[in-house]
Amino acid sequence: MRLGFLTHVQGRNGSAEAYRNAQELFVVADELGFDTGWVAQHHAPLQGGGLSSPWPFLAYAAARTRRIRLSTAITILPLEHPLRLAEDVAVVDTLSGGRVEIGVGSGSGPEEYAAFGVDVDRKRELTTSGLATLRRALAGEEVGAPGFTIQPLPAADFTSRIWQGVFSGPGARFAAEAGANLLLNRATYGYEEPTDTVQRVWADEFLAAWDRPHKPRIGLSRFVFPAKDRKTALSQIEDGLWHATEGFVRRGTFPAGLSLDDYLRRFHAFIGHPDEIVEALRAEKVMPVATDLITQFNPGIPDLDAAVHALELIAKEVAPAI
Repeated sequence: MRLGFLTHVQGRNGSAEAYRNAQELFVVADELGFDTGWVAQHHAPLQGGGLSSPWPFLAYAAARTRRIRLSTAITILPLEHPLRLAEDVAVVDTLSGGRVEIGVGSGSGPEEYAAFGVDVDRKRELTTSGLATLRRALAGEEVGAPGFTIQPLPAADFTSRIWQGVFSGPGARFAAEAGANLLLNRATYGYEEPTDTVQRVWADEFLAAWDRPHKPRIGLSRFVFPAKDRKTALSQIEDGLWHATEGFVRRGTFPAGLSLDDYLRRFHAFIGHPDEIVEALRAEKVMPVATDLITQFNPGIPDLDAAVHALELIAKEVAPAI
């Protein structure tokens, strides 16, 4: 199993600090031996930041790191021109020595689609066509016009380096049919069943539909925040949790008036002492079929020191135990 971390590039004092701190997390994760660093693309601002353009960010991270792989979870494919996206990916892959992977999906809400002049009702169609074009472009095939190929060509074959984020069983089957690795979100929303119960079915459908010669990968994104104890963990992330919860309640995703523990269950959170987290992750139903554990602190927004300490505990105590 590969170990990754995901940042939504948020902070308590605005975007400039959030971007600097997120870059520091990539450097620290590289030194700690994390296999992959992931960023999430958001065109609408998030509390204390949000990353609209991930590829310049990852190019800078490539220059500051030596071995960690660099990826998106996700790039919002319908809002990108797939050829331009392929060119950006290829440039960063060349600069990084072949360390790039890319996760794509339809992401985002109606307001972001409207801002880009894209019909939100076409998002599945555009994801399908865009993914096909992206794959062909990264393979060095002719795309767009006779004789046209992107330059530079990626540093290495991209066949097994493309991921798709999904939110349903049919989506998981589609990812397999498209030859994309599977990305599973930190939690499912709108289901009464636990997240891992729902997502294990999707993962099994993905594996059953896979028919490519190379082995598939399943990336399991989870909200993991270790500290010396649960109280300490909550003191670092509680403000961000409540802010995110309020947004979910406004959108009708979460019911109002629940306790913090109830909302943590809906976020499928793993927080507290590393031993507690290890025990909970060992019971996680998707873990036996996952190939990549992708830890993230969102919706919590810890300060930099707490985030670095959490990465250290994940790398040194949580990951080796599972």
